[in-house]
Amino acid sequence: MIIRPYESGDDDALYDICLRTGDNGGDATGQFADPRLLGELFVGPYLRFEPELAFVADDGAPAGYVLGARDTRAFERDCDRQWWPPLRAKYPPGSFPAGTRDAYYVERLHEDRSADPAIVADYPAHLHIDLLPRTQGRGIGRALMQTLLAALHDAGAPAVHLGVGAANTRAIAFYERMGFTTLRESANGRTMGRPTAP
Repeated sequence: MIIRPYESGDDDALYDICLRTGDNGGDATGQFADPRLLGELFVGPYLRFEPELAFVADDGAPAGYVLGARDTRAFERDCDRQWWPPLRAKYPPGSFPAGTRDAYYVERLHEDRSADPAIVADYPAHLHIDLLPRTQGRGIGRALMQTLLAALHDAGAPAVHLGVGAANTRAIAFYERMGFTTLRESANGRTMGRPTAP
């Protein structure tokens, strides 16, 4: 297993990993009518706007990734101008039957997607990390995270935050082992953060 920078041919594989880890770390395949929807929200904009902060765990094929945004506000502006408008046109409200996972995420797509100003003030960068089961428990997540933290630090980001679902207890424990602390918590999940410096 190697950790390498993202390559332009990785997109489909990373979208697939997003889907296969999209149920609080479990496989969401079959839960979506459109298998690319999650990737369009949680992978695509990072590959488009900050590909230099995308890293892949590869064991002959992509098996995990970490994606970062150095400046959350700048990233949000890029998405608001260039990424969300065509997606919102592609997925208008009511595109999927009410109560489906697709409908839930389409609704989120049409909401304000701005990060909490209080979080961004102290933790301006953010990240997403997803690993297929075959990579878990082998230090691959730690290696991906350390690679991105170093890249964010080198890019001038002093601290980073992430969001995690309340039911994803394995991920929460991993983030705590990586030095993340809880910044905000709700019934649905929590926001966690840490400095980018080792």
